[in-house]
Amino acid sequence: MPLVRIDVNAGRTPEQISSIADAIHDAIVAEYGIPARDRFQIITEHQGGQIIAQDAGLGFDRSSGVVMIQIFTQRGRTTEAKQSLYARIAEALGEKGVDGNDVFIGYVENGPEDWTFGFGRAQYLTGELAVPNRA
Repeated sequence: MPLVRIDVNAGRTPEQISSIADAIHDAIVAEYGIPARDRFQIITEHQGGQIIAQDAGLGFDRSSGVVMIQIFTQRGRTTEAKQSLYARIAEALGEKGVDGNDVFIGYVENGPEDWTFGFGRAQYLTGELAVPNRA
């Protein structure tokens, strides 16, 4: 059950933003085998100048079309699985018109004790939810 934050600059249509969110979700479902309805995304549009994303010394330029993605999920997936997810997201966003230079992903892991889905209970710990399988 990843929680995904998606930050973009203002200027895209609602349809374009939905398309980006769908592409990211579909990539996670395909790579990690999670249920399609296991979808938790927060999408934030920012005014110009509120996203600063340089190249970290890699020698390329990002455009105002940058998509900053933070994926919060339970630990345990392999490095290979993560790299496959990154590639799938970049490919899916490329199909939506987002250049590879403009795809930035931060991946944060945690454990079952770090989630509550409501009522102040850690449902993975109480057994109300099964801890997801590792893909």
